[in-house]
Amino acid sequence: MVSAHTARTTARQRARDWAEIQERMLVPLFEAVYSRLDVGPATSVLGLGCRSGLALLLAAGRGAEVVGLEPEAELREIAQDRSLRVLTDVYRELSSGRPATHTLVTAFEHLSCAADPRALVHDAARLTARGGHVALAVWGPEERCESASVLDVARRHGGYDAFALAAPGALDSLIADAGLRPAGGGRVRCPYAYPDLDSALRGLVSTGVFDVATEFAGERQVEKELLEALFPWTREDGSVRMENVFRYVLAERLR
Repeated sequence: MVSAHTARTTARQRARDWAEIQERMLVPLFEAVYSRLDVGPATSVLGLGCRSGLALLLAAGRGAEVVGLEPEAELREIAQDRSLRVLTDVYRELSSGRPATHTLVTAFEHLSCAADPRALVHDAARLTARGGHVALAVWGPEERCESASVLDVARRHGGYDAFALAAPGALDSLIADAGLRPAGGGRVRCPYAYPDLDSALRGLVSTGVFDVATEFAGERQVEKELLEALFPWTREDGSVRMENVFRYVLAERLR
């Protein structure tokens, strides 16, 4: 039986792996959205599922006012150590009774892993000021993502489909259902690049998408299959690189 102390230590290590290894892979996505919306001093950004807060740091560097929502304590602690204001859950914001003041609400990492993506987009819409924008991000077409074979480990053992929301019309349906108006979008190259296999394994596990697979098949089996899936993308110098495309969609709140 895993002790509470051991579980906490493991969670802290994974949070550090995310912050130190994996999070930077999505910087091109963050920057593409911020450039498209001209994020700056007049922008108030709310990051849903902000994890350790790199996206918020980049927005703050542009002069924006930023706040995040992150349910995982270990990730939230790292974000707070970065001098970011991060809350525990969305309901504190929704129940405050104040009119929404955030001109941009983002769901960069959180949407594809959400238990109920439709509810998340509804929350994002309610937290966005009138005339503001919601930015949603998902994996791009599966055939343009070399990490698809790695992500398939999570699908085989836990049913997690990283590309479910990449299907044509999937995001459009969520946006329309939340009463938002489509406002453009784009595709961004986000290579997953690691100095070695160990870093690749730690970075991928830190995303959390293999948690159910680990419960189902065991940690050793999942790591074995991940290493096998990573082998084709391992270079002669031992580094690992997978070319990927992410898609973002912008939506505007009109009322």
